[in-house]
Amino acid sequence: MVLLKDLKWWEKAVFYQIYPRSFADGNGDGIGDLAGMISRLDYLESVGVDAIWLSPHYPSPNIDCGYDISDYTAVAPEYGDLEQFQEFLDGAHRRGMKLILDLVLNHTSDQHAWFQESRSSRENPKRDWYVWKDGLDGGPPNNWNSPFGGSAWEWDAHTGQYYYHFFFKQQPDLNWRNPQVKEAMFNAVRFWLDRGVDGFRLDAIGTIYEHPDLPDHPVPMSGAQLRRELDRAESAEKRAELMRYWQQMEQYQIGQPGIHALMKELRAVIDEYDERMLIGEDEDLAYLGNGNDELHFVFNFPLMKTDRLSADWIRRNQRQRLAELRRISPQAWPCNTLGNHDSSRVYTRYADGVHDEELARLSLALMLTLRGTPFLYNGEEIGMTDLFLKDISLFQDTLGVWYYHTQVADLGVDAAEALDKASRLTRDKNRTPMQWANQPNAGFCPEDVTPWLPINPNYAAGINVHAQQHQAGSLWHFYRQMLRLRKDTPALIAGEYHEYHPSNRKVLAFIRAIPEQTCFVALNYSERFTRVLLPTGYPQTRVLYSSFPMNKAAQPERWAKLPPYQFVIYELS
Repeated sequence: MVLLKDLKWWEKAVFYQIYPRSFADGNGDGIGDLAGMISRLDYLESVGVDAIWLSPHYPSPNIDCGYDISDYTAVAPEYGDLEQFQEFLDGAHRRGMKLILDLVLNHTSDQHAWFQESRSSRENPKRDWYVWKDGLDGGPPNNWNSPFGGSAWEWDAHTGQYYYHFFFKQQPDLNWRNPQVKEAMFNAVRFWLDRGVDGFRLDAIGTIYEHPDLPDHPVPMSGAQLRRELDRAESAEKRAELMRYWQQMEQYQIGQPGIHALMKELRAVIDEYDERMLIGEDEDLAYLGNGNDELHFVFNFPLMKTDRLSADWIRRNQRQRLAELRRISPQAWPCNTLGNHDSSRVYTRYADGVHDEELARLSLALMLTLRGTPFLYNGEEIGMTDLFLKDISLFQDTLGVWYYHTQVADLGVDAAEALDKASRLTRDKNRTPMQWANQPNAGFCPEDVTPWLPINPNYAAGINVHAQQHQAGSLWHFYRQMLRLRKDTPALIAGEYHEYHPSNRKVLAFIRAIPEQTCFVALNYSERFTRVLLPTGYPQTRVLYSSFPMNKAAQPERWAKLPPYQFVIYELS
């Protein structure tokens, strides 16, 4: 049994992801920045978050929304400078909050000085910092594809070779088999750790190595053809078959030997500093190593890989996930999330059009009561929703733009239909600016300035911070209450997870227990009024929180009675 006193700060914390371009504009240019984030530190403290995950803040040409880095030890000019970054970091620390940074290990921007040197000549000392290969039979070295479209190889006429890129051609892959690359990247890590940063979220770690022999994949079609077939698939069975093809297509590009040895080396760098942590953008628990020698945790992405949360789905996920963690180590720690900058917003994704707010509250209650560290995304606390753009010229996400033109040019899809598909695929929909107030541009930037992405007009309908701060019972107040409840309830942080009433397909019920405290959680994922038998053997019960009116002072009956999409948390003694 893990005791609360033995947990690290990242195991107890609630993380809050900030997408810097969209959080707060401090200098009035329509782009979020460090000045804006500094001005909102008191806000973050008031919400009750313990730690911030900052999406890339580095200089970048923004081909891939900042994940194409051109300098690992600097701040993007549109965001500010190193002095402002330090002010933000120190301000967070003074308020008791930690800060972790996004770190892209797999690739750089093609504008990075390293790549500029590498492509200058075959004899350049940094030539081997990237993956350069001769062509084969008048074409690329093999038939590998990029999931962002086309070949994974780009011809460089100047030096007469191809370079490898798993993502966009403007994101050349680093050659991590070169010790100099490793040294340079580890020095970049130390640069931020020396400034006091508390850890890193590692982007796309599964793609860092590729098969050294460059074998062709066995799929008898190109990536474009496979995508076309997926788009036309009319059944779940057909889609599943095609997705197996996709896995075969990428088998030599993802999850290659060497990655775990690298994670161990990176962990050793992190361990040179006190109380620092690593989380990987992956769901594979193998990245935890033996529980103490690779990453501290990875995301429970399988939980969010559904369009509709259900008691059965969550129960199966927890059963499998926690069992796998126990096999690794008694101290191996879970991490749960339902949304981020790459996925549809929680309020949109899990809505049913009738009980949207109830389902949003249920989702937060789930995140804060499951065993493990929860990650939230900025704007969830006010119920921000996806914004589906109606003009391709407004798109900022290169992936969405590419998808639109592919649909029109390669598949012959009608432009209006292609736009609708692209607006749902693009990550722009869930990256729109934070909605601070019911005023022009939602208080994100000045009225006479065009924000970098359109602002969802529903800010005027109460989906903004100011309105909800002044509205008792708002979603914002609910978030604050729930984060406070978690802080004040040790069993919800450190407690073991015990499944309860597994045969009830509509209600997710479980016990969280430590020696000093036992809590019982029941979440109704049904549109019907239902009841749950309370655990026996506990003469005293106290309601810690209920999402619906009930007499909390009275002893509850033997049954917990739950209205549709509501929940209750008891303390048992």
